Amino acid sequence: MDLPKAIHELEYGHGSAYGPEEEAALSEVLRASAPSCGPKVKKFEEAFAAYCDARYGLAVTSATAGLELAIIAARVGPGDEVITTPISWISTANAAAAQGASVVFADVNPRTLNLDPASVAAKITDRTKAIIVVHLYGQCCDMDPIMNVARERGILVIEDCAHAAGGEYKGRRAGTLGDIGVFSFHQQKNMVTLGEGGMITTARKDLYERMLSFRSLCCLTYDPKGKYLPIDESKQPMGKRYWYLDFDDVGFNFRMTDAQAAIGLEQLKKLDGFNARRIEIANQYCERLRGIHGLTLPYVSPDVKHVFHIYCVLVEPEFRLNKEDFMWEMYTGKRVKVWSHYMPIHLTTAYRRRGHQEGECPVAEALFHKYVSLPIHPRMTEGSIAHVTDSIRELA
Repeated sequence: MDLPKAIHELEYGHGSAYGPEEEAALSEVLRASAPSCGPKVKKFEEAFAAYCDARYGLAVTSATAGLELAIIAARVGPGDEVITTPISWISTANAAAAQGASVVFADVNPRTLNLDPASVAAKITDRTKAIIVVHLYGQCCDMDPIMNVARERGILVIEDCAHAAGGEYKGRRAGTLGDIGVFSFHQQKNMVTLGEGGMITTARKDLYERMLSFRSLCCLTYDPKGKYLPIDESKQPMGKRYWYLDFDDVGFNFRMTDAQAAIGLEQLKKLDGFNARRIEIANQYCERLRGIHGLTLPYVSPDVKHVFHIYCVLVEPEFRLNKEDFMWEMYTGKRVKVWSHYMPIHLTTAYRRRGHQEGECPVAEALFHKYVSLPIHPRMTEGSIAHVTDSIRELA
């Protein structure tokens, strides 16, 4: 094994991979003066929606932006409550908090770390306006019971699919299981668009049109004959008509560029291959780490296709080192950068200041002292996989 090369892969490897196809696509866009939100964006939206089997796709600057638009589409505001998980990137909760809503954290399943449907049901009140599920680490939530209770109560369900591009639940792709799906193409994700980027999917025209409007500053084109159109839809030549710009609300500029979309189109073609490699690496991890005392390997539900954006193990009390010491030894002694995805959101300073505290989600809080993420990306070689697993066995 070439140890320096393996360590280099583990220190600098992340996300996806670019190739000559992306280079050629980007050159084409540059020759077209690299427009913002031009024809490549539209093509990418249609291709991604088709991949997910969704009716609409809407490209955005990031999943954070997509979650904000989804909450706006749900007409969430002050006095409303939004239920979500404590184990996620903080953007998931912030989308609701930024609109003045109260964020309610439901607890998680101890095996999958995804939202526990029973806990979600117990947290619903008359003020609950939306539920944001997170398909954590690339494994879809148990969606049927969540959707059943949401439909009974008229609650809109938003899927945070940032980890789950290409993931499936009972044969259906992530992003089509709820009312709105939000994906991330950040540089660490399973497919990427030049560092940042995201996509929203939905089957509902009313939600799509509201998000489309707010993506572009709620800007309308006005025809003197009295017809208003969202600015993104006014593509026909002006001719002899006189058009005006109007704004019917306070919106945002969350538009993707054609350069990002061109890369996204090529990445989408490779996504299934990237995911297959992630699954293969996860299987190798499981084989090589099986039987280590005090180390619990990921549980994969038989109902899902887990696409392993993150490979997470639990460092139990029986392991020779506690979580913090294990992470420190892996990083300083073995030069393997492991991580802790994530600090429970309700225990962050931002949410403590909003009145949240220990005891709200006891399962998630207990798991925080155990879970550790190992490196995983499609460019990992057999040497780097062996270095990670050999290092863990030595520490055990």
